[in-house]
Amino acid sequence: MQQLMIGIAMGLGGTVAMDLWALCLHLVLGYPRPAWRNPGRWVAHVARGKVFHDDINAAEPVPGESAIGWTFHYVVGAIYGVIFVLLAGKGWLEAPTWAPLWAFALVTIAAGWFLLHPGMGLGWALSKTPTPWKGRALGLIAHTVFGLGMYAMALIAT
Repeated sequence: MQQLMIGIAMGLGGTVAMDLWALCLHLVLGYPRPAWRNPGRWVAHVARGKVFHDDINAAEPVPGESAIGWTFHYVVGAIYGVIFVLLAGKGWLEAPTWAPLWAFALVTIAAGWFLLHPGMGLGWALSKTPTPWKGRALGLIAHTVFGLGMYAMALIAT
């Protein structure tokens, strides 16, 4: 049970770190604010049986889609934390190291690139966006920050 709680804390800590990073990008560089409305709409449509859209903006709006998206974002983060702790085991928790956690954090971007993005009509790994490589690079940086947040929580918890 303790491992489960540490995993949840790690995932939530990583997600908070990722969101703080996105907020910094917004405040310092003028990037758009984090918005989980479209992923929330996508999640609601997945629950209705439709996974892939040509353009999620053209899909029927769903009541509470922003709240659904933000909840989805944090639940996925917590799940990733639990998965990592289960894969890494008690030995890792006794002496956390950065490298395996960073590798795991980078691998988690695959769900976005190969399910969420194409599901919302953005193409595989953002291939249908105006600047896919910029989006991919920013995603890898964000997932690195996610890993750093998870690592910080692991150090605090152990």
